[in-house]
Amino acid sequence: MKIGNKLKELRIQKGLTQEELASRCELSKGFISQLERDLTSPSIATLMDILQCLGTDLQEFFSENPQEEQIVFHETDYFEKIDDELGNKIEWIIPNAQKNIMEPIRLTLEPGGSTYPDNPHEGEEFGYVLAGSIIITLGKKTIRAKKGETFYFTSNTTHYITANKKTGAVILWVSSPPSF
Repeated sequence: MKIGNKLKELRIQKGLTQEELASRCELSKGFISQLERDLTSPSIATLMDILQCLGTDLQEFFSENPQEEQIVFHETDYFEKIDDELGNKIEWIIPNAQKNIMEPIRLTLEPGGSTYPDNPHEGEEFGYVLAGSIIITLGKKTIRAKKGETFYFTSNTTHYITANKKTGAVILWVSSPPSF
């Protein structure tokens, strides 16, 4: 079955290079190139991974009648990851947002909890402190923010967030391009 051209069109529609798609799927650029030229066929598992990175699934990809784009998301749509060691919970509040230009999450930090230090990367970060207070560490600089305040920075230095040791914190955090 020839799927290469459809994969290529979807990748271009999402504004991704072959290299960016390969990186997100943990595949080689050469493999993506061969797929798009129908020189090789992916396993079902690999195709599912690629389609997830492109913001779709097997049913929608092979459907003649594409599904209408979802606009409103509910808690049942969220995906969460709890890190007991760092004392945080990340909730991806827009499913498959890695296909979008920006990726919002809701971050809940226990008192004294933190995020894992994120290495410098391309992009920008925005956050709104919904509850508690935090310390944002950008390289060697630290900045405080409390409930009702926002933060914005370019991601060109190692960065992470730590919650107040008494109150913890809840943050709406948006990264562009997606990096969570």
